Amino acid sequence: MKVKLFTDSDLDGLGTAIVAKLAFGDDVDVFHCSYRNLNQRVDQFLKYHQDDKETKLFITDLSVNSTIEKKLEERFNNGGHVQVIDHHVTALHFNKYPWGKVVIEYEDGRKTCATSLFYDFLIEKGQLEKTVALDQFVDLVRQYDTWEWDANENILAKHLNDLFFMFGREQFEEDLLKRIKEDPDKFELTDMENLLMDVEEKKIERYIYAKNKYIIQRFVGDYCIGIVHAEQYLSELGNALNKKNPHLDMIVLVNVGTKKVGFRTIHESVNVAKFAKELGGGGHPKASGCDLTEEAFKLFVTDVFHQEPLRPDPEKNETNIKDGPNGTYYENRNGDISYIIKNDENIYELIHNDEKLNEQFATFEEAEAYVKRNFQSWLMFDRDLHKIKKNNK
Repeated sequence: MKVKLFTDSDLDGLGTAIVAKLAFGDDVDVFHCSYRNLNQRVDQFLKYHQDDKETKLFITDLSVNSTIEKKLEERFNNGGHVQVIDHHVTALHFNKYPWGKVVIEYEDGRKTCATSLFYDFLIEKGQLEKTVALDQFVDLVRQYDTWEWDANENILAKHLNDLFFMFGREQFEEDLLKRIKEDPDKFELTDMENLLMDVEEKKIERYIYAKNKYIIQRFVGDYCIGIVHAEQYLSELGNALNKKNPHLDMIVLVNVGTKKVGFRTIHESVNVAKFAKELGGGGHPKASGCDLTEEAFKLFVTDVFHQEPLRPDPEKNETNIKDGPNGTYYENRNGDISYIIKNDENIYELIHNDEKLNEQFATFEEAEAYVKRNFQSWLMFDRDLHKIKKNNK
């Protein structure tokens, strides 16, 4: 029996490959794909194996297009093996097929990933045995892929992904297979790996700090987005920049080198998977992506090429602080001054260039978001506020 597995190229894709090789050994061939080449690779396989009833075909974590979907159904109806396993909302339509299994979350509310679903599937079919180490590894992949690790503060899940990119797929996969086989009772990092992660965390912090200075803000439809060019630490960067700039609906991560675009959000009201789908991509509601097509390049690069980046808020102000008792001042590159103050009825009012606006806000955060979204302003530095007040005396 031969097994062909087409899966993603990220940590979740690595996880499905680990699970497959533990289940099928040398009988499995793994093809790590992207949205860009998945259809071509699966189509090529079907061209030469459409009547092959001996080879098991698995596709995990990625969705084929409608043309390949029909060919998969044809293969299945002719007695060939097909199994699609996914966890993305955009793949739910595959559940109409007996060979489709798309589950967004478990009954207990935990979000799924391709690795955890594939693991469950193989155990259910009796093709793989559970171990403590494998259970722990699969759940670490799941927590990282669904970003659950951030809420749980499970730094081990994040470190697993960092090591994946640090060592590369082949070496890391070899190390993981050996580790899980030799020590089935626990999964943990080595002392050297933990030391490397301490160094890596500091590098990531510096990278985030630098990139926060180069965010370009624009509206796309109703979405206020922040665009930044980035080549590494994309998940960490997207999450951190969202938290530092909560007025933005999403962070758009542009990588011209790989010709890919990533979308990240922390807001429940924003579905970046839907946003990505309109650009030919897909993914999760809070993390998705697409290819850097001509349309995307115009939208995220050429249209905003001459635009100045946002300025980050000062971190060491003592006088002009957010929601301060004497109000809070903001400024932008045009020299506009915005002033947020809470009135006697505990409602926040906005004065822009000495003119009181009609807008009122229930919370300071709402008022600040309005200022940042509409005027691209930042919290005024204490020294600049002192100069203005001194000149007005």
